[in-house]
Amino acid sequence: MKSRGLGDSIAKFTKATGIKRVVDKVSSGLNIPCGCEARQNALNKIVPYKMKKK
Repeated sequence: MKSRGLGDSIAKFTKATGIKRVVDKVSSGLNIPCGCEARQNALNKIVPYKMKKK
């Protein structure tokens, strides 16, 4: 899947490095939602990548 914006790129990076797994475990242990998806969508809206039209 291609990145639509900065949020997607950061999500891919955190998943590849294992940061996402740590954040998920800590947030579930504390019963606090991490808000990752909302932050990802907000960053995609603020810094979108320009898509080439075919």
